[in-house]
Amino acid sequence: MSPLDGVEESAVEPSELYTHTGSGKSTFGDALERISQKIFGSIDPLLYGNPLYFFFPIGRAPRRLDIIPADPWPGNVARGEAIQQNTFVFLGTTILADAIPWKRQDMDARWLAELQGFAWLRDLRALGTDAARRKGRALVFDWIAHNRFWHPIGWRADVLGTRLSSWAGHGEFLCAGAEDGFRTTFLASFARQARHLNRVAPGRLQGPPRIAAAKGLIYAGAVASRYAPALQNGLHLLAKELPKQIYRDGGHVLRSPTIQLTVLRDLAEIRALLMATHREVPSALQSAIDRMGAMLRFFRHGDGGLALFNGTCEEESWLIDMVLGRADARGNAPKSAPYSGFERLVAGRTLLLFDAGTPEPAPPGTQQTHAGTLSFEMSCGKERLVVNGGAYTGNKGEWREVMRSTAAHSTVTIDDTNSSEILSDGRIGRRPREVICRRDEKDGNIWIEGSHDGYRMPFGRVHRRRLYLSANGEDLRGEDHLEGRKGSAFDIRFLLHPNVSASLARDGFTVLLRLPKGGGWKFHAIGGAIRLEKTVYLGDRQEMHRSEQIVVSGPLESTAAQIKWAFKRIPAHTA
Repeated sequence: MSPLDGVEESAVEPSELYTHTGSGKSTFGDALERISQKIFGSIDPLLYGNPLYFFFPIGRAPRRLDIIPADPWPGNVARGEAIQQNTFVFLGTTILADAIPWKRQDMDARWLAELQGFAWLRDLRALGTDAARRKGRALVFDWIAHNRFWHPIGWRADVLGTRLSSWAGHGEFLCAGAEDGFRTTFLASFARQARHLNRVAPGRLQGPPRIAAAKGLIYAGAVASRYAPALQNGLHLLAKELPKQIYRDGGHVLRSPTIQLTVLRDLAEIRALLMATHREVPSALQSAIDRMGAMLRFFRHGDGGLALFNGTCEEESWLIDMVLGRADARGNAPKSAPYSGFERLVAGRTLLLFDAGTPEPAPPGTQQTHAGTLSFEMSCGKERLVVNGGAYTGNKGEWREVMRSTAAHSTVTIDDTNSSEILSDGRIGRRPREVICRRDEKDGNIWIEGSHDGYRMPFGRVHRRRLYLSANGEDLRGEDHLEGRKGSAFDIRFLLHPNVSASLARDGFTVLLRLPKGGGWKFHAIGGAIRLEKTVYLGDRQEMHRSEQIVVSGPLESTAAQIKWAFKRIPAHTA
């Protein structure tokens, strides 16, 4: 029986009214975990950093790989051409260097992990030239020469897993026409890495990196029969992680559409490899793929890109299509995801996605969780109207903090304070412990009511948000209630996509919004002063765009403030 069979799923069924309660550890628990990370993190260099570690009996390297699975993803020709010129572009940061920057001290650990993961070999492969093949071999050989011994990033379990699967998937690309010396060195290093990964995985990794490590073990065991134990260890690790990381509704526990895409892509690769090597696909793996595929569709706007929740950029629609195709995910997008804490409202040509879940602490270093509780995004057909700010993927920590803030989301802030506290180490501290959501529908009209207590501790306030979307999709109405102590002030932000043109009417209560393809919307609000402000949009992973936001502001002079607002569609011929 497969290690993944028999994995139990929660039997709890959601109702129309559901409550999300924070499952994160206490402040004391977070501190204890940080201390343990430092203690055990100091042991790794002593144990694995010792040059003698790799001279212990390790067995022989295989003479060849039993099977070379084809890498299923297309490469980027432009990036391949840049790599040929020793120009490396990852996470918005470009490095041009004569010497390959495997261990540059001035680079973010995430950037180095991308470099040392070697997934970019597919970019060289996309060029389809012998020169690109030779460049790939030279870079692999250079990595081996400079990474013979343990390094905290290059030999980290998830980076190892990504590199082993990348090397295995590009074995033919690298070795075809290569001299025997390269093949011998390549296979010896592959064996060394596989054995180390099998010893240490998953280490102290948390979240999606554990699935990357499991994928590396499965690849190593599938392509070389002498590493069959690694395959079983990888399947066992996957069996443990799927029920921990994938909710019953198919969402990932980090509540990030980008993570949803990445993990589904890894799982689809694992299934394809098992099928290619004539191994049984575990039922729990198949079930996770099916559920995650439907949930990935849930997060898509009409333009094919993803909604910008919790560290997500729009991503490329063709890649999302390809992942769904490789996953053979046929399920339709659900209208509610109560375990993940999201709602999807569709009426006419209007789509609205609403975050009604409790922020979950992200693994150390990922900085995935954003303070965007009760934020929403809205699109009309293939055009986005209301958005969140997106995610900063570059090398400047201060920008990541800005984009994770509540003010970078289409929701309410009190006194410019985040609804979830963003700590200096990238984690979250104080956060909503209870988020309640209710959904009702009648005759095609949809009502959503949500609340969170993230502002209870600093301000004694609870935020309640009500949304109504008409059956024809041309009338969205909202109410924000702030209940609690007097004092403080509020701002309600509606971030606009860069393609939306906005102008404040003379009455001071109305904003006219025009879309590029004609038509438009009219926004008005009661209960606060309206203004337009400049802001930035990081939904495009390649560059930062200037955009605008509608801000409704006012003092909290009573114990129960109420602000009403609405978006109403203007027909194209009158806009």
